[in-house]
Amino acid sequence: MATLQDIALAAAINILSACIFFLVFAILRIQPFNDRVYFPKWYLKGLRSSPTRSGAFVQRFVNLDFRSYLRFLNWMPDALKMPEPELIEHAGLDSAVYLRIYLIGLKLFVPIAFLAWAILVPVNWTSASNTLAQSKATYSDIDKLSISNTPLGSERFWSHIVMAYAFTFWTCYLLQKEYETIATMRLQFLASEKRRPDQFTVLVRNVPPDADESVSELVEHFFLVNHSDNYLTHQVVYDANKLAKLVKKKEKMQNWLDYYQIKYSRNESSRPFKKTGFLGLWGNRVDAIDFYTSEIEKLCKEISVERERVTNDPKSIMPAAFVSFKTRWGAAVCAQTQQSRNPTLWLTEWAPEPRDVYWHNLAIPFVSLTVRRLIIAVAFFFLTFFYMIPIAFVQSLASIEGIEKVVPFLRPIIEKKFIKSLIQGFLPGIVLKIFLIVLPAILMLMSKFEGFISISSLERRSASRYYLFNFVNVFLGSIIAGSALEQLNTFMKQSPNQIPRTIGVAIPMKATFFISYIMVDGWAGIAAEILMLKPLIIFHLKNFFLVKTEKDREEAMDPGSIGFNTGEPRIQLYFLLGLVYAVVTPVLLPFIIVFFGLAYVVFRHQIINVYNQEYESAAAFWPDVHGRIIAALIISQLLLLGLLSTKEAAQSTPFLIALPILTISFHYFCKGRFEPAFIRYPLQEAKMKDTLERAREPHLNLKGYLQTAYIHPVFKGDEDDEEEEILGKWEHDGELVPTKRQSRRNTPLPSKFSGSSSPSLPEVVEERGQP
Repeated sequence: MATLQDIALAAAINILSACIFFLVFAILRIQPFNDRVYFPKWYLKGLRSSPTRSGAFVQRFVNLDFRSYLRFLNWMPDALKMPEPELIEHAGLDSAVYLRIYLIGLKLFVPIAFLAWAILVPVNWTSASNTLAQSKATYSDIDKLSISNTPLGSERFWSHIVMAYAFTFWTCYLLQKEYETIATMRLQFLASEKRRPDQFTVLVRNVPPDADESVSELVEHFFLVNHSDNYLTHQVVYDANKLAKLVKKKEKMQNWLDYYQIKYSRNESSRPFKKTGFLGLWGNRVDAIDFYTSEIEKLCKEISVERERVTNDPKSIMPAAFVSFKTRWGAAVCAQTQQSRNPTLWLTEWAPEPRDVYWHNLAIPFVSLTVRRLIIAVAFFFLTFFYMIPIAFVQSLASIEGIEKVVPFLRPIIEKKFIKSLIQGFLPGIVLKIFLIVLPAILMLMSKFEGFISISSLERRSASRYYLFNFVNVFLGSIIAGSALEQLNTFMKQSPNQIPRTIGVAIPMKATFFISYIMVDGWAGIAAEILMLKPLIIFHLKNFFLVKTEKDREEAMDPGSIGFNTGEPRIQLYFLLGLVYAVVTPVLLPFIIVFFGLAYVVFRHQIINVYNQEYESAAAFWPDVHGRIIAALIISQLLLLGLLSTKEAAQSTPFLIALPILTISFHYFCKGRFEPAFIRYPLQEAKMKDTLERAREPHLNLKGYLQTAYIHPVFKGDEDDEEEEILGKWEHDGELVPTKRQSRRNTPLPSKFSGSSSPSLPEVVEERGQP
């Protein structure tokens, strides 16, 4: 059990690590040869150019202006200067709202910490000092500041209950204000946003098969009949995954060819060679330039054949299409309504913006999605609960007793005061952090297998699973493994009716472990984020070996993105810890406040200067964030209820039952009042934007703008003739719909375009437009 001295040592180590990371970053960021690593966003926007090439040779790589080193911490105030409206214009609404989550953490926990330290800490500290000793459990000085130090049946528990109500009301008030603000920001952003293809486009899936018409003809006929005044054009979805693999392989070969050509241009006295075996370790030794040139020519032929097959084989066309409309109003009506009497057919939803589309999953048959999600649900269940075994095992080894048991000959060293404090205060947190490194990649693979069609939805689903995993393994797993296992000997010596009391005392005692984890992950980890060590190394390796032109240098930059699937669940874990321990062990709150403050500054700097977001969802993720904070609040209330039930506070504990009920009611209020703004697009807003656009651009060629917006990227190659042929397949005049079908079951409405009505309709159906 970590003591105050252990926590102080761990804090010193993490603060020192964070300071070192910030110092190294401050020095590296002002060096000319690192400029593209730490300011790539400005290069991509064309607002920043490479540092001057004039002057001494050394100045091209090293900043010799010593005055700049005296201002090395200026990046912190600079990161806070940009106002939020300018930030939204610069980085998008997603980035701005993501930063607001950190601000919510500060707004939430600073007042809570003030109240908790002013009221609860003195109440706990001045309680009877023998409570913990009577429990016969392992405890430390930190527990004297927690609810564990309050005697059983004490009237002082009323103060904890009152504070629980106060913290709940403050959290709900803050969340309601933020939900309202962000919903307004989203609607304003959509109203002021420039024209985008997804504003006019819906994705229709599960198009029913027809023996007489192709998918393209079927989609065109259906929407010209049922959305005759608004339908504009469509693009069918192709199963081009094999073609995409060939294109990707060709790009990889082209990169190697460029590398060897650059290498040869630097030394034309000798041709470069390579081995044709695995990873170039064995095989025949051949001329590298000739080899890759030949391979690229072969791939070009394969790509041409596969491209022709995809565009001409009906089996390559999926029963789905991107359908574009003449107005946003028409797209909103289609995306938000049921299209046929069979609710499983002609399913429509808003199309993701083109750069947000995850093209690989569009080729997955819609009927298989349910099976895929069931498989992943089972796999995630086993991953979550079996992952707890190695975590608990390694964390048991990362303790004094565990290490001494495995390597007993190290006992004299481990028992030294400094080493013991280091292990107890620092090692458990770093071990858990290491175990969680590979988890986001696993969860993202699971989300891709499920079949989500956009990068944003992939990240949201991965974030949801990551949060659930953190709750089960990091939070509950640490409490169970850290209290039940540690107190097993005590349990064996007690009567059964004493076990719940011991557990009630042991839960708040786990605060020391979470304090250690917060410092490792939330202090040093956030400071390491800004250093960007991996992108720095990769950029300089590419710059040294591959870069020949300015375009090559731009491609070598890897600004990355926010990483919502990893960053947001981490934030939510701190919300959970803060809300759970606000009443139980308030000493943990300052550590969380430091995390939120530090992370806000760091990520604001990164969003302004580094990250280039892959997509813009207009803060569509906010309902998930709100829901997880509400879940954390309810969990904290239930745990406090369970804890006080072991404290013989029968008179005061029942008053906590109302808190979860009130919180759930508040959640449903917010869900009904604000969530529609994140799911549906108001027709009034769509009509207003359409009217303004027609007034400003009366001669806009919208069809030309939308015609190629949702073409699969592999069709946007260098082969102009092939691309024109593909585009020709999607040209529609929009006037006539010649149908080949004998049956009208897919469009059971009369069509003024096809000149006939559906035989399935009653004979009394009259011509359209007549009374």
